[in-house]
Amino acid sequence: MNYRDSTRPGEREVPLPERGDARLVFIGRIRTPFAAREQCPRQGRLDGPVCRIEIDEPWRDGLKGLEAFERAEVLYWMHLARRDLVLQSPRSNGETMGTFALRSPVRPNPIATSHVAIVTVGEGWVDVRGLDCVDGTPLLDLKPDRCTFTPLAPPKD
Repeated sequence: MNYRDSTRPGEREVPLPERGDARLVFIGRIRTPFAAREQCPRQGRLDGPVCRIEIDEPWRDGLKGLEAFERAEVLYWMHLARRDLVLQSPRSNGETMGTFALRSPVRPNPIATSHVAIVTVGEGWVDVRGLDCVDGTPLLDLKPDRCTFTPLAPPKD
């Protein structure tokens, strides 16, 4: 059975809305050694394999200055994920939880984020460690993890 079509005990599907509220622009593709979702690590590790983020031509100048940073945040679109589950039962424990209480790729808007270590910045590409996505995943955004003008979040009480 295909993982995209199966529903585990305790899971619940909802119909997807007919309208869309946003227009996203993919700015590139992510190249990883993972050909299928089952091969991807559960969460990327900074000592994982080197992966390449390829930036499409009109956006390449946006890489200027990124080499000054050690880490970056990568936002990407999990194009192979289901989008219709509101309750999920993770394989690891079988306990039913709400989609928004999980880091599962199955979500209404399958946007993922990874904090990666920058290895090298080239002309139109960035090599990083720490990704957990399938080869060919569409890239939404790339930003330095922290910069001098980003205030730190206040501590929780």
